[in-house]
Amino acid sequence: YEQATGSFINPWIPPQSGKQIFLADDDMLSGILSRRRAGQNGSAIIGSLLTRPPGAVPVVLSVKDLVSTHLAIIASTGAGKSYLASVIIEELMQPYNKASVLILDPHGEYGTLSEIANAEQFSEESKEARESIGRGGSYRAQVRVYKPDQVKVRLSSLNIGDMRHLLSEMTEKQQYLLNRALRKVNETKRGTPWGSADLKQAIKSVAKQKGDEDSEGADDSSTIHALTWRIEDRFENSYTFDDLQHLDLPEIFKPGQCTVLQLNDIDERDQQVVVATILRRLYKARMETERGKVHSGEFYLPYPVFVLLEEAHHFAPGGTDVVSTAILKQVLAEGRKFGIGVGLISQRPGKLNADVLSQCQTQCIMRIVNEIDQKSVAAAIEGVGRDLLNNLPALSKGQVIVAGAALNTPVICRVRSRFTRHGGESKDAPDMWQQYFSPEAQDSRRRSEAPLNNNNKPFNLLR
Repeated sequence: YEQATGSFINPWIPPQSGKQIFLADDDMLSGILSRRRAGQNGSAIIGSLLTRPPGAVPVVLSVKDLVSTHLAIIASTGAGKSYLASVIIEELMQPYNKASVLILDPHGEYGTLSEIANAEQFSEESKEARESIGRGGSYRAQVRVYKPDQVKVRLSSLNIGDMRHLLSEMTEKQQYLLNRALRKVNETKRGTPWGSADLKQAIKSVAKQKGDEDSEGADDSSTIHALTWRIEDRFENSYTFDDLQHLDLPEIFKPGQCTVLQLNDIDERDQQVVVATILRRLYKARMETERGKVHSGEFYLPYPVFVLLEEAHHFAPGGTDVVSTAILKQVLAEGRKFGIGVGLISQRPGKLNADVLSQCQTQCIMRIVNEIDQKSVAAAIEGVGRDLLNNLPALSKGQVIVAGAALNTPVICRVRSRFTRHGGESKDAPDMWQQYFSPEAQDSRRRSEAPLNNNNKPFNLLR
């Protein structure tokens, strides 16, 4: 370990034979393994070194490196992925970080993070406020949880790729008309919101124009009818896609705020479009803000953000592309320049796009038994020795191999306890079966299944 650079280097001269070897004490290990001290600005304490007593050697991630070079949490089902992710989110919301965080939650597991808002660990009264009334301020972490019916995507934010994804199995003629109609309605509205009625009108307009230009006078009425019917059926009966409502970026991204979008009641194809549109708008906002093109409004976002994506293999699957794959690749490749950090969580790295996984330079790897997944992790992750990866099947719940940019060297860590309740626990099937036959449950069922009282005569409406 080289103190001047704060990193490990390969020695050119081996130690002499017979030299004494000393066991490093806890303080030395704490300073060498982690780039930040616990509680320091830009630190994230996720646990302690497994080979030492609990709490003796804290494992502290560098938040700057974590956010700028992206994070991957990989583990089998039940190994503690969402628990570890919540620990990291808790650290990002501490007064020594005050991060802007968005969680895309396909299973509704992160709602318990709302407890952060009332926990004393996540508030701090400033020195200025104590010294002088009216000066300074206080910090208290905020959490906003959007239920599935509150997650809205404005129709005008969709591009042709989103439309093809949502309106699958269109004919070539339908795709042609839809593409021209989208261009026309965007040119006409010039950045203002438009809805399904505007799109249907644009389809009829471009079809009429095409008919006037077509020397053969082909009849496109059946195509127009089929396309407009599909648009009505897909968008006018949807609670996710809306003509006017959507999630304002300055509302879901604020320093000191964790926003959770619960997508658990939304169809998987719709989830992919929700993720794609949010990442697209976020990338545009951060890029235009950093380049000085905007100074106010919806796309003005003057601070870095961190986005945590659960079940990442659904949004960037290996072997095929979905509507969210391209923008996720772009954000992972170029987001560092504009202050966008991404955390990916997956239980099936073998099904996750290899390019996407390889962009995450901080890796948290928990218990993995599947051999294909082990090989995918070994191929995509640099800097982790084969001896550490061989431990993957033997790791217990709550134990994690941490490697990459946010630490000086790979370590095996014991994940600390959460401050908030865990929302992703497995169901205790035997206990729930026993509860079914409890006296209270049986009495409740008898009351709900009992026939109506015969003494209550029916009311005759014709009387």
